[in-house]
Amino acid sequence: MALSVRVIPCLDVADGRVVKGVNFENLRDAGDPVELALRYYEAGADELTFLDVNATVDNRATMYELVTKTAESVFIPLTVGGGVRSTDDVDRLLGAGADKVSVASAAIARPELIGEIANKFGSQVLVLSLDLKRSERATSGFTVTSHGGRTDSGLDAIEWIKRAQELGCGELLVNSIDADGTLDGFDIELLEAVKSVSRVPVIASGGAGSAQDFVAGAKAGADALLAASIFHDGKVTIQEAKAALRAAGFETR
Repeated sequence: MALSVRVIPCLDVADGRVVKGVNFENLRDAGDPVELALRYYEAGADELTFLDVNATVDNRATMYELVTKTAESVFIPLTVGGGVRSTDDVDRLLGAGADKVSVASAAIARPELIGEIANKFGSQVLVLSLDLKRSERATSGFTVTSHGGRTDSGLDAIEWIKRAQELGCGELLVNSIDADGTLDGFDIELLEAVKSVSRVPVIASGGAGSAQDFVAGAKAGADALLAASIFHDGKVTIQEAKAALRAAGFETR
């Protein structure tokens, strides 16, 4: 039997509130994170991703209390990211109720962190979050950014993914900064490039604007599809996204 394609709402949190912007900028309030998490759990979400979008920029730790409240409200896998810099951070997040931890900027600054987390907790716990955008300077055509898309790391996206897999990451969260918040659909070209070298599950993120966009992402090889705006605004429901996937021949949970 084919593996089910997962549908994952994303809760981007700043100052205790869910926020959403376009191309990672002009953030607006989108609601209470615990209330939204519960709503999505009841609506059939397969997992939830919780990202403290200012944690790295503000040089502060993820809001553990909010993670605990969210984890107490839902009973599906919860991935948490933002400000994770050490195995101690991971240990504390898992203790607060996270099932998986997402790492981005800290892994770029110190790639050894990937291996340290994988060796201590297992690769299945570690999601490498990739904030990628087009760049003529990058060999693959895509570059890796850090600090919420604010800084170009100079790393080629495909080369970084290859290295991160060798170091032990268990999943790839592929965020397209070019598509983020545009509602124009997932970046299919980017997804296909990542899938050509990936040995671990790939989560597509950035740009979903309709139920059919989930189908296009799945056809491009995404193992899971993550969205924020369309779920927060009620433009597409989780069940509508899953219905579209099933109609196109994909298994869903």
